[in-house]
Order: sequence, then structure tokens, then C-alpha cells
Amino acid sequence: MRALRSTTELGLAPDFQGKVREIFDLGQQLLIVATDRISAYDVVMNEVVPGRGVVLTVMTLAWLDFFRDVPNHLLTADPEAFPPRFRCLRDELGGRSMLVRKAQRLPVECVARGYLAGSAFKSYQREGAICGIALPPGLSLAQQLPEPIFTPATKADVGHDENIDFAHAARLLGDADAAAARDFTLRLYAAAARYAAPRGVIVADTKFEFGRVGGQLVLIDEVLTPDSSRFWPAGAALPGREPPSWDKQILRNHLDACGWNRQPPPPALPAEVLARTAARYHEVLALLFPAEVTRWRPFLS
Repeated sequence: MRALRSTTELGLAPDFQGKVREIFDLGQQLLIVATDRISAYDVVMNEVVPGRGVVLTVMTLAWLDFFRDVPNHLLTADPEAFPPRFRCLRDELGGRSMLVRKAQRLPVECVARGYLAGSAFKSYQREGAICGIALPPGLSLAQQLPEPIFTPATKADVGHDENIDFAHAARLLGDADAAAARDFTLRLYAAAARYAAPRGVIVADTKFEFGRVGGQLVLIDEVLTPDSSRFWPAGAALPGREPPSWDKQILRNHLDACGWNRQPPPPALPAEVLARTAARYHEVLALLFPAEVTRWRPFLS
């Protein structure tokens, strides 16, 4: 598998470079390319995780198909249908790229939580509540909530996102859009959790992004990937313990163990850590969407 750190290696000049994705502005459309870069603690590592960008894109495509009744911004993931200058890079861009309609992104990340974890658990310990939503006393880390909750966050261009309550989200979005985003978020989370459960995967939480295209609210960006969600093995999620997760936890554990201060530059990463991280991403994709692994195998292997 050929790893891709940046589309500049392919002779391209992206209009925007994020931690993982690079975006080409084509007027009314965008071409989004998921590289194999990986970050931890808001710092991009020097090494890449081969194939990570393909897993993120293939999983997003699979969920968009699963939610086919929900409007989204996807036009095509077939490089043969991309604009001419990208078609000759089919092998390099296939499986990791999406041509989408340009949307006006809502300035709020829409988070659904079904279990107590991460910043939500810290908030619960301090306040007994998450984003203004009071919860019963005595809940433990990794415990399932009485019902899924909507916990929006402002999207930060630099650093961490900030959790906010629904009233704050309504001030940013307007009452109608805030209610629509909340309802979409909880509906999608519930459907995803039901789908994943018999496949041995718990969707502990996830974040969605929405935007407007021609006045219509649509689902945009990545959807239910290991980067935007906590996926836990069903048999390993026990209240009071931090469950193993299908994400970059292997990388974070290594960085914590080596004493890195979480400031640039990051330390060099052993090949074994990169390989184990890549395996975790591939593993959850295969559990959730084995048919998509077969379909996209030329780009995944």
C-alpha cells in the first residue's frame, strides 16, 4: 500500500490543509482527500499510518450509504468522475477522496453520547451534568447513559473544541437549525448504535457536522469514523474502566509512556506502533462493513 502524507507529493496544490484532510476548491464543489497523517494532542506526527485515510473515507462512504435517506453533500467517490486534472491520479486518490457539493457549514459540532467517557465524564465528575444536561448521581466511567444525549460543541480552528449547552447552540444557529441538528444527530446515532451492536461494536459517542446546500440542511464531512467516534468492543466495555477503543489510543499510550510533553516537535514513532494503529482502524472497518472491505480492497491493501 502506498502511503500518502500530502497531495503535494502528487504534484497538487490543495487550497486548504487540515490535520488529516486536504481540500481543493472547485467553485461549487470541493474535492476532499484524506491523507495518512495522524495527530495526537493536536500535534501532527512526522510519520504516517499507511492506509488510514482510505479507512476513514471508506467508512464515511459506507455510513452515507447506510443513511441514504438523509441528505448529504456527496457527489461521487469515483476518480473517473473527478475533474480532468485528478483523473490521472486514480490509483493515488481512489478510496481516499470524495467530490462533494460545497456547503455552508454550521459553526457547531453535533455530538451524541450514549456512554460516559472523555470530556463528558470529566464534566459529570465536576458538575453532575454534561452541557447543561443533569444526569443521575453515581454513574461510572464507560457506563451507558439512561438515554443518548445531544452535547454540542463549538468548532475550534486551533486547539480543542469547547462543549456548550443547547441554549448556546441555539444562539449560534437559530432555534430551528439547532433543533433540526439535534434531532438529526440523535436519530443518526441511534440508528448507528443499533447497526453496530450485533456486530460486536459499541458506538459510545460520535460527532456529526451539518451544512446548508441551497437552503437544505445536509450531512457533511466524515461520518462515524474512528477519528470522530468512540468505538468499543462490546465485551470489553465495563463500567468503571477505560475500555480499549478502535482509534489512535495505541499511539497516545505510546506517547504518554515515552514522556513526551505534548508540544511540537513530536517524537519519532516506531514502525510497530504505526502498524498496530493501522490494524485497529482496519479491524473496526471489517467488523462494521465487511462488504466494503471487499469492494475497496485494491486501495485498502
